Amino acid sequence: MPRVDLDEETIERLDGLRIEDESYDEVINELINIYQAEELTLYRGSDEDY
Repeated sequence: MPRVDLDEETIERLDGLRIEDESYDEVINELINIYQAEELTLYRGSDEDY
């Protein structure tokens, strides 16, 4: 698995999103899933206009 270095501000923002003992991996995976779901919703929503 690739290693990613984060700056202090990003770590603080991730800490604000963490629930209980949630790992950074879990938070980031959840954010990616949300992004993908929103992207899919936007894509499908644009199809309705045509």
